[in-house]
Amino acid sequence: MATRRELIAATGERYRSEERKERSAILDEFVGLTGYHRKHAIRVLRRTPVQRNRHAWNRLYGEAVRQALVVLWEAADRICGKRLKSLLPTLIEAMERHGHLALEGNVRQQLLKVSAATIDRVLEPARQAASQGRRRRPGMGSTIRRSVPVRTFLDWNDPPPGFFEVDMVEHCGGRKQNGDFVHTLVLTDIATGWTECVALPVREQTLVVEGFAKASAELPFRVLGLDTDNDSAFMNQTVLDYCAAHRIEFTRSRAYKKNDQAWVEQKNGAIVRRLVGYGRLSGLEATRTLANLYTNSRLYVNFFQPSFKLKSKIRDGAQVKKTYHHPLTPYERLLGAKTLTAKAKQRLREQFMQLDPVLLLSKIRTAQQQLVDLLPDNGRDGVALGSNVKTFLAGLSTAWKAGEARPTHRKNQRPSRWWRTRIDPFEHTWPTVQAWLESEPGVSAQELMRRLAGMFPELYIGTAQRRTLQRRVRVWRQERAKELIFGSLTQFSADQERERPRPPPLDRSRNDIYDRSNILR
Repeated sequence: MATRRELIAATGERYRSEERKERSAILDEFVGLTGYHRKHAIRVLRRTPVQRNRHAWNRLYGEAVRQALVVLWEAADRICGKRLKSLLPTLIEAMERHGHLALEGNVRQQLLKVSAATIDRVLEPARQAASQGRRRRPGMGSTIRRSVPVRTFLDWNDPPPGFFEVDMVEHCGGRKQNGDFVHTLVLTDIATGWTECVALPVREQTLVVEGFAKASAELPFRVLGLDTDNDSAFMNQTVLDYCAAHRIEFTRSRAYKKNDQAWVEQKNGAIVRRLVGYGRLSGLEATRTLANLYTNSRLYVNFFQPSFKLKSKIRDGAQVKKTYHHPLTPYERLLGAKTLTAKAKQRLREQFMQLDPVLLLSKIRTAQQQLVDLLPDNGRDGVALGSNVKTFLAGLSTAWKAGEARPTHRKNQRPSRWWRTRIDPFEHTWPTVQAWLESEPGVSAQELMRRLAGMFPELYIGTAQRRTLQRRVRVWRQERAKELIFGSLTQFSADQERERPRPPPLDRSRNDIYDRSNILR
């Protein structure tokens, strides 16, 4: 804006002093520089600049107010102007009460009227001097984070094998707590789904680099790119130097956008949590046991576990139709990759021919049981595993009868619900029904429902509650049968039922229209 005003002033002075022909040339030049409309440019250049008299700034707050604000700002522990503005009445009164401040009446009034913006403007020199003219230096992690390019979910564009998404899984036993827990470094190839898991005793950047090196040595193809989240274990100079030294493309996802790493996030649950569970692991022994589990599981998952891969996704309004490729194992996808050499594919075929899936699964179950034994208060007894492959294979035909086969699986046992979650439709009429049953034990629930509908037509409309009444009558008859068989034992169980703690009463505020007590009154 200042440059434009200077251009108008200089060109306007020339324009007004020249003849008609020269003015046309000056006007053409001015329009070409500014892009103004020709008529507007003529009006601007013809305008004579007006000299404005600038008045001196009338300072409303003097040095006394500034000094008082500095003292009050320091007494308030250098808070911002908006907070200091609301604190000034209380702070001034407290400091005067204890004899720390003696303000004149005019200065006191000005301090109470000063705005938050004026406070910040007056205190700006003091703030700069207190911070020695420097702002807070941002952390090195934020500098490195800004230097790493962002890659979103849609930016992959069907890459060749070698581009991995990387994430970290913490085995802290559910809710995160303070302490050093075992972590799993997960690498998932975008093109094939090949997944490598590395056990780390703690979350530390040098161990992360060692995990990258270990996974790269076991991979049948070269690592071309790594895409991580914004964790400080990845956003550091150590990982950055490692990627630069090995010519690996290093990218990151957007903060708080988990869908940018959808492939590895899916493997976190389908592989890591399915194999290891949610137990708490810590220490070197747990790390070694977990590494032993991953040694066998990597071969089993990558060679014998097919997975789906998205082919296309079409959105029609709110409906999304997804089409998937035929499920293939990562090994089969690698054999179909054009970038993999024939020699590498031959090595993969030879390795595949030597693998026994039952033996691998047996070793996985053994390592899982060892992990469970390390968990504090695992709540599970040791699972009897076969000592050899033949015994394990023989047990596969009947393993389904025992339920969950994975030793690391822990299902939370929820107590059976014995309380009601809805209002009892027969709360006030059940004594009448019970009297009918006592007098006529063989009467059907359908007949009882017909009688109730005749007596209380406002309460029972149609046969909507017939099924509920049938269940209630069946339970009543079962209890009567128990009394005939067990006698006093039934009375003892009934006393226990009465002593059982009851849940809070149901909220009837939303069921006023069905309030049984009002209807029966």
